[in-house]
Amino acid sequence: MNEPQQKWTDVLESKDSLFRLNLKEVWKYRDLVLMFVKRDFVSSFKQTILGPLWFFINPVMTTIVFTLVFGNIASLPTDGIPPILFYLAGNTLWGYFSTTMLSVSGVFTGNAAMFGKVYFPRLVTPISTIISSFMRLSIQMLLFFIVLGYFIFKGEVSPNIWALFSPILIIFLALFSLGLGMIFSSLTTKYRDLSLLLGFGVSLFMWFTPVILPTSLVKKQLGSYGYLADLNPLTPIFECFKFGFIGSGDFNITRLLLSFTFIIIILFFGIIIFNKSEKSFIDTV
Repeated sequence: MNEPQQKWTDVLESKDSLFRLNLKEVWKYRDLVLMFVKRDFVSSFKQTILGPLWFFINPVMTTIVFTLVFGNIASLPTDGIPPILFYLAGNTLWGYFSTTMLSVSGVFTGNAAMFGKVYFPRLVTPISTIISSFMRLSIQMLLFFIVLGYFIFKGEVSPNIWALFSPILIIFLALFSLGLGMIFSSLTTKYRDLSLLLGFGVSLFMWFTPVILPTSLVKKQLGSYGYLADLNPLTPIFECFKFGFIGSGDFNITRLLLSFTFIIIILFFGIIIFNKSEKSFIDTV
């Protein structure tokens, strides 16, 4: 008598495609994503006195320092925007990008022990990082809106229809940090020196992004090479954000669309490299 054939609910097998995102499987592990988000949120402020208040303190202190040093002492222009609002807008977006990208870049090395013991879609970890960083961004955006409301009440700034475009800007900011992070997370499994240089590189990259220096000033200083300022894919996103909420900035829709296209390409390569590395990283990390 033949025994009834068993049917497995889950089959773990290697996939050969380098282009798959496997979001269907990630959705099955959504509870794990939420657990990782909670873990990241709690561990960030474990054994701290002020806890989540640091979400406000960090951008506030950075903005104050930038305003005093670059606005008052160095007297750098801010495209007619009140300095404290200019620097707060830049710090809010930059904090989200840099924190997310650096966190995603440490996915393999930071979770190697766990990856070697249990199976789950590796994409769960960078996605949870994106979400947990977005929670921080939401709190910091509240601070930005409070300061923005004050200057709107004083009549010094005037938002426009492009402010409604900000969710799309943040999505592409997240995709860019995800793509770059996956590329660097794959490379650092073999080249540990890269992880040491990455923090410095991100800090240096801030100077090529309109966080401290407005794009108009950079183009003026570069002269005939002013177009180099537009090669940074973050520049059109930052300028569109400031133009929408503050009504000032070097905004151009064509450059913004080119930026979106470049980000999609980076994300595409990030997926390929990530999928290739996840098959063998445990042997090299």
